[in-house]
Amino acid sequence: MSRDPRKTIRSTAGADDRKRLSPLLDAAYRFDARHGGRLLRGLGKGVFSIFEWLYALAYIPTIRNRIPALDPNLSEVSWIPINQDIPGGGGVALPQEVMDRLIEASNYRVIIDFCACRKVYGCKQYPQEVGCLFMGRSAKRISKSMCREATVADAKAHVRRAIAAGLVPLVGEARADHDLLRIPFEGTLLTSCFCCECCCLSRFLSRGPLGIVDGIMKPVEGFSIAVTDACIGCGVCETKCFIKAIKVFGGRAVINEYCRICGRCVAACPQNAIHLKLDNPHAANDVVARILSRVDLS
Repeated sequence: MSRDPRKTIRSTAGADDRKRLSPLLDAAYRFDARHGGRLLRGLGKGVFSIFEWLYALAYIPTIRNRIPALDPNLSEVSWIPINQDIPGGGGVALPQEVMDRLIEASNYRVIIDFCACRKVYGCKQYPQEVGCLFMGRSAKRISKSMCREATVADAKAHVRRAIAAGLVPLVGEARADHDLLRIPFEGTLLTSCFCCECCCLSRFLSRGPLGIVDGIMKPVEGFSIAVTDACIGCGVCETKCFIKAIKVFGGRAVINEYCRICGRCVAACPQNAIHLKLDNPHAANDVVARILSRVDLS
């Protein structure tokens, strides 16, 4: 597979340090698991809060240009909204269709034993034990103390469990995950997070400039979303938006440019006043092709 020259970047600096630190960090994970996860929750909130400031600092070009996680050449992810029973959807459950194809194309898969975001924030609304699914050769580098290898059937079952729990898949190449997982960036790691609106680190993107959000987080091709006259301004949608892209003004919900069309507000609206529409009958093909053009799963 021919690859973009930008993808030849390698993060080999500090490799020896990673080798020395990994056993210590793995031991810390095991110790934390034996003691109810208190260490991870305490330290994790401090570490995760860095991301909030990180995205806010993206307004400063001299800082933004020095942070690989903010470089759209190194990251591109998409929410795959649950689109069954919407106009244009054709009855296809888009997340399952996209994820199944990516799983089948991958040569290696691991499932993280827990969602770090939900564990750190003590999530009560969604299952903490449903973690990320990582695919590709780089997934072999992830510490075995936090994940398990998955067959194609295992991975597909994990996706269906996450969707059934109300979690929305966030899929693509995420440079930040390489740093969090302590593995080099090689263009061979596909991130598949199953995110909730209350805990996911992606919610901090609302602190950053729209240009960064547009560069890193692409809506699925062909989806559109609109608030109809049935809206009564109850504000339920505001509580479900991970990126604060919908607000009630003058008694009616208004969607702004930060919207990534994840579909959470559509599912949550008690008046069925927000409509999601799919105008692209080839959406699944387009999403899979775009992702595979960036991440080598062979």
